[in-house]
Amino acid sequence: MSGELGMVGRAMIESQVSELETDLEELIAERQELVSRVSLLRPESLDPDMLDERARLNLNLVHTNELVVLRPGRRYKVN
Repeated sequence: MSGELGMVGRAMIESQVSELETDLEELIAERQELVSRVSLLRPESLDPDMLDERARLNLNLVHTNELVVLRPGRRYKVN
């Protein structure tokens, strides 16, 4: 009845399983989003908007007529 393999232990294990299933669902959703974004960068289905977004982010470039909104908590390079 008591102990790790008793009723109390079973309730604890079921609680842990529930938490882990929630974590798994979040990770699966995050992975699906990443797979979707990566597929937009593949040569056979290259999305010009995605390419532009990634290039601007990595090269830290904007057009002279664009407005840049800096979000708190991010590190920015100033050239």
